[in-house]
Amino acid sequence: MSDEPDLIPARMLNEVVYCPRLYYLEHVAGEWEESADTLSGKRVHRRVDARVEELPLPEALGKSDVARSVTAASAELGIIAKVDIVEAVDGLVVPVDYKRGSAPDPQRVEGGVWEADRVQVASQVLALRAAGYRSDEGAVYYAASKTRVAVPVDGAAEDAVRAAVALARSIKASGTPPPPLISSPKCPGCSLVGICLPDETNALLGRADGEEKEVRRLMPADEDRHPCHVLEVGATIRKSGERLEVHTRDGKVEHVRTRGVSHLSLFGQVHVTTSVIQELCSQGVGVSFHTSGGWHFGTMHPHNLVNVAVRIAQFRVASVRGEALALARAFVAGKILNCRTLLRRNARLPEPQALDLLRQRAEDARKAESVESLRGIEGLAARVYFKAFNSMLAADLGFDLAGRNRRPPRDPVNALLSLAYSLLMRECHNALARVGLDPSIGFLHEPRAGRPALALDLMEEFRPLAADSAVLFAINAEIVQKNGFIRAAGAVTLNADARKAFVLNFERRMRQEITHPIFGYRITYRRVLEVQARLLSRVLLGELPDYPAFLTR
Repeated sequence: MSDEPDLIPARMLNEVVYCPRLYYLEHVAGEWEESADTLSGKRVHRRVDARVEELPLPEALGKSDVARSVTAASAELGIIAKVDIVEAVDGLVVPVDYKRGSAPDPQRVEGGVWEADRVQVASQVLALRAAGYRSDEGAVYYAASKTRVAVPVDGAAEDAVRAAVALARSIKASGTPPPPLISSPKCPGCSLVGICLPDETNALLGRADGEEKEVRRLMPADEDRHPCHVLEVGATIRKSGERLEVHTRDGKVEHVRTRGVSHLSLFGQVHVTTSVIQELCSQGVGVSFHTSGGWHFGTMHPHNLVNVAVRIAQFRVASVRGEALALARAFVAGKILNCRTLLRRNARLPEPQALDLLRQRAEDARKAESVESLRGIEGLAARVYFKAFNSMLAADLGFDLAGRNRRPPRDPVNALLSLAYSLLMRECHNALARVGLDPSIGFLHEPRAGRPALALDLMEEFRPLAADSAVLFAINAEIVQKNGFIRAAGAVTLNADARKAFVLNFERRMRQEITHPIFGYRITYRRVLEVQARLLSRVLLGELPDYPAFLTR
């Protein structure tokens, strides 16, 4: 087995110079997100790569040759480069790299070429030299401004390439993401900004550029894609071109664009073809399976969502009692405080004693000396909260919660709560999987076979905000009524119409925009789950010291 280090592609050197954190996220952590800019860049290179023309050997170069998509490498430098176009004139070769954007002002940027582009094209020149070609310079063509800029390659340029290679190797070896750029104009156009969370991370670390600035909302408030829920018994989902076709038993067909689906949820006896699953996997989209009553019993996720570095850190923290306890405290204290806020806002006659008890239980949770005692505190707080739950229900609609019960729920309110928690758990499961975490290894809930412990951990602070509030709205706004339930053998469940109405109600809640209590921008609940999952991963990797629970005011 060779001890020779892996060759680093020239395009990675561009990224490590442009932003070391971008290099880590994309090439060490394996994170990726398409954007309009990345798709535009692909189109530019697709046109360049349309015709592959080989470059003659150095001794066979003619007076004028042009080759496309040329690959060259330097084992000594540890680089490999795929060059868009190589022009050969009188024995000298010039690699030309195509960029989607505009050339910088030469009066403001030395040589009229961005530093990251300079290093990339210099590495191409050096790789061609290592292959035996004579080359004094490269060139960068900026498609937006239709500008070609020459890049001389001397000793200083070679030193810059070596430094970039060394930096890339050190980042890969460290396993820890470099700090984000501070208030950088590079961030808004980066396709990975929603994964990186530069301003959010800097705000939590107290890092700022000069005077304290507002946290920019650099990610969209919500995804372009949204979940697709199929609740029709006996429905079949097939693929037709770039669309999903949902065929129902009565012959109706509904169409959904595959590019518009963030997740597919199937309830009960719904059939899905292999071609649908393969297409969704290729797009990084998972499929969840529920019983007809809504119980979530499994999710299929594409393997490319696994972040190895984050999972190694997750398993390590889960095995260290003190570190796991710190996270568990934050989850439970956050849940109790959010329960208190929901009760304070919605109770017909607020109960000061209940509010005081919940505040005290939250303080107790922050000081808990073991996970076992923390679970006991959480249980005491839950009894206080659910005892006061009826005060948030409209008095004249006939709904009443006689304590929390489940498996099976024995009254309509508990049936709604169970369905809401199942839907929320699936959302948390998806958010964790998207970040690359293992939903099964938690810090508060004890891991055991078939239990998504970390998904249950993450959902704690969101139970009152997303699930309980959805139940309250469904009842008080009469979205679900008393005749929407089926009672059998002591159990209560929703009928088909009520279940569909509640799922739509829950979906509206997840897409509702709220002001983030820490960062100050507006964002949907579904996006908040992803942000919290990413912040959790930063804690596990050691980038953030503490997990910031999501607390409404």
